[in-house]
Amino acid sequence: MPAAEFVPSSSIKGITLKLTSVVLFVAMSAMLKATADTVPPGELVFFRSFFGIIPILGWLVIVHGLHGGLAVKQPGSHILRGIIGTTAMALNFAALAFLPLPEATAIGYAAPILTVVFAALFLGERVRIVRISAVVIGMTGVLIVLWPQLGGHVGETIGTSNETFGAMLALIGAGFSALAAVQIRRMVNFERPTAIAFWFACTASALSLFTLPFGWVVPTPEQAALLIGAGLLGGAAQILMTTGYRYADASLLAPIDYASILFALVIGYYIFGEVPAATTLLGAAVVIAAGVLIIFRERQLGIERRKQRKASTPQG
Repeated sequence: MPAAEFVPSSSIKGITLKLTSVVLFVAMSAMLKATADTVPPGELVFFRSFFGIIPILGWLVIVHGLHGGLAVKQPGSHILRGIIGTTAMALNFAALAFLPLPEATAIGYAAPILTVVFAALFLGERVRIVRISAVVIGMTGVLIVLWPQLGGHVGETIGTSNETFGAMLALIGAGFSALAAVQIRRMVNFERPTAIAFWFACTASALSLFTLPFGWVVPTPEQAALLIGAGLLGGAAQILMTTGYRYADASLLAPIDYASILFALVIGYYIFGEVPAATTLLGAAVVIAAGVLIIFRERQLGIERRKQRKASTPQG
């Protein structure tokens, strides 16, 4: 097949895989939200992580990657990633009990913005004016989403104390998600992505068991089905997302993450009867604009780096 034909079809495959993973992640969040009123966050983390292992192992068997695909070089890095990621997961799941699904999704968009800041602080990545501007714009968008919960008035909308608490949980959770992303950036230099995903699921499952004495509940059959389904969907979504990046550039696929707000709006309205506030929609649009600005800039820098490498490569 000619290269000119292969690239577009490959990109379409990557986009399809990434978009499907986004749908599954939102569906997973909806399942967890349906149980979050009565099931504690630690228990939610356990079901999401433990049953998420099943699709990951199944995929490794299919691609014959089980042997060697789970080997690790620095166990301590996996433990640290597990602690950070489990904390982020617990905070984000707890927030679902207090916030509408679209609002929790919109606040979660702070994570990639904060990742830019943390990457500069902890990885020494250079942050130029475009990135700084995007961070400022993105955090402004997050503040717009949070404004009703911070006491701001928009028409007759005033945030309740529960919603304010949920918003703070979601924002702190986004911070820990950003820290986890920075840790993963560091780990991919010496660990396989499959090993990172698998051992994180195992670590999160183990860590969540420490919350068992603090009030786990026996789920009803309906709740158990939702919790197990959330774990399976989460694991499958991880596989689809990772595989998607094999077929298309990250700069092409990254904006698809923001499609999650559309699915969250639909599910929130039809399943939970949630009507998003104007501030949620406006703030989400501002954060998305900031994220796209970062992605666009990263794509430009990537093109420039490839040109420089090509120019410096000896010819003949």
